[in-house]
Amino acid sequence: MTRLDGNSRIADAWRGGVVALGNFDGFHAGHQAVVGRAVALAKERGVPALVGTFDPHPVRHFKPDAAPFRLTTLDQREALFSAAGADAMIVFQFGPELASVSADDFISDWLIGHLGVSGVVTGEDFTFGKGRSGHIDELARIGPPLGLTAEAVGAVTDAEGVISSSRIREALEAGDCATATRLLTRPFTVRGLVQHGDKVGRTIGFPTANVDMGQYLRPRYGIYAVKGRLPDGRVLNGAANLGIRPSFDPPKELLEPHFFDFAEDLYGHTIDVEFHHFLRGEAKFDGLDALTAQIAKDCDVARDLLG
Repeated sequence: MTRLDGNSRIADAWRGGVVALGNFDGFHAGHQAVVGRAVALAKERGVPALVGTFDPHPVRHFKPDAAPFRLTTLDQREALFSAAGADAMIVFQFGPELASVSADDFISDWLIGHLGVSGVVTGEDFTFGKGRSGHIDELARIGPPLGLTAEAVGAVTDAEGVISSSRIREALEAGDCATATRLLTRPFTVRGLVQHGDKVGRTIGFPTANVDMGQYLRPRYGIYAVKGRLPDGRVLNGAANLGIRPSFDPPKELLEPHFFDFAEDLYGHTIDVEFHHFLRGEAKFDGLDALTAQIAKDCDVARDLLG
């Protein structure tokens, strides 16, 4: 998939396309409906299917001290958009310039000027422009005289209400992997570089691949049944600790997956860790023997759950 800069004029080959516009953090079932409609419309017209996303997230600009909340990285979104049928991802770098652009100017100067799009598809609650003053009504009013069509896709719902990133975050913070997976249509997945740690795990027979959580939302601290996806495509079952490791001093937040029946060196490799089941909360143990015994039990439970 091609990645384009939304803050400047894109190449002529990509102009005239239909763009799905939103933050799309998580790319859950509701986001997929918006992008799916844009892709279908682009195919009808024989033009490029584009997805526009914002990075960093606007919340990070206005609230720089906000706790980590992302559900996907930009690279993950790119792969998800590609799988959904989009031809290119447009990244709007969100900073002071974009934050100060009026809704009308965003339409005329950015969507028409920078991107040259012929159509825009958004969710019905999507807002844009300074002070979040723009919405689908502005697009429908300003767009047609400029050759721009606009439509909004209604919210996707389930028995509990509208499917949203907020609901997914709440589920993960509660350790409810099943709900998060259902709303996302896939397991919540952390992608990160495997780092060198203190290597205590290997001394007790459970070596781990240490991954920094970065700007990802922190699910409930505890032990999870996980799957690891390696750069070469292999999928590994395992159990992971997410938290501050209360049995060790000093505390240090890490995601530490242990993959079953696997002894290869992963240092320096980027891996995906999928959260499938929450097993238990973090606990402090009296010595390594008690900790090792509990880890063995956790691994047995995770093996059974993952099959």
